[in-house]
Amino acid sequence: MIDAAGRVVTPGLVDAHCHIGLWGTASSAEMDGNENTSPALPGLRGIDALKWNDATFDVAVRHGVTTVVTGPGSSNIIGGTFTAGKTAGKNPDSRVICQEICMKMALGENPKVNYGRRNMAPKTRMMSAAIMREQLFRAKEYYRNYQEHGEDPDFPFDFHMHSLMRVFDGMRVKIHAHQADDIQTAIRIANEFHLRFSIEHCTDGYLIVDELVRNHVQCLLGPTVGGKGKIEARNKTFEAGQILENAGITFGLITDAPFVPIEGQLLQAALYVKNGLSREMALKCLTINNAIITDIDSRVGSLEPGKDADVVIWDVEPLATLSQAGIVIIDGQIAYRRKAGESNVDYQKL
Repeated sequence: MIDAAGRVVTPGLVDAHCHIGLWGTASSAEMDGNENTSPALPGLRGIDALKWNDATFDVAVRHGVTTVVTGPGSSNIIGGTFTAGKTAGKNPDSRVICQEICMKMALGENPKVNYGRRNMAPKTRMMSAAIMREQLFRAKEYYRNYQEHGEDPDFPFDFHMHSLMRVFDGMRVKIHAHQADDIQTAIRIANEFHLRFSIEHCTDGYLIVDELVRNHVQCLLGPTVGGKGKIEARNKTFEAGQILENAGITFGLITDAPFVPIEGQLLQAALYVKNGLSREMALKCLTINNAIITDIDSRVGSLEPGKDADVVIWDVEPLATLSQAGIVIIDGQIAYRRKAGESNVDYQKL
């Protein structure tokens, strides 16, 4: 029994797009988030590089983040699958919600610069889109052949196409896109192939909000804290949240950790509220919306009978700039209880 009288109680927070566990906090030797040897590698699985004992998970727990969707970065047009899991638990297997929850794709500067500077494709946005389409055409044809001849002993198995074909069975695609033109290309290709998808980052989404509405686009905004570190982020603004909320778009807020530290999730939300986003929607964007957009809302994101018992009891309410998680419960077990006077920002193990 926990006496939570007078305190705010919420579902455990969900970060629907980050790279924790794949980007080390101590050494470049721990950087396993991008396989920069080919622009299309759909057979990669983020879980195979995931360091479950990374101190970043403990930092997440201390700030009320109980679930993360983490995986490969955006150097590749198709980079492999993300994993959904808890930030604490008895062992790595018990923490996994889904080993491969969605397929990561990317448009814009990252793949273009990563390969173009080495005189490899893609060097332009045209080629990025062409590679994405080519891979999807190949996977669709492979999928048809597999349905008809997959049991034949001489069927030509293709590891990467076998992974990518799952998008035609409904696996969600997370498409990294900042600029308006990249978002439009992502929507165009997703519609061509009838993909279930979300737009990740969606920095310019508020500038083409009618197009998002018309195409029923779900999107994940962020990271928004910090400077405009590249050209395609030049229109970044905290006012985007209010615009998407007023348009009725389903969206969430993400850190892209470690690019914004995982403990920055609440700070971002508070700044969106300061710029017009409603408090209720801000909390939804950190909980149930993030769960819906990553297809894990049957397990997490709200306090309901039958869902995982992921609960945060706040000493200082979550949207206050001095927010403090007092007790964090994951799968019904107390994962963290704040000690009086505790500093909670160091990257150290619980």
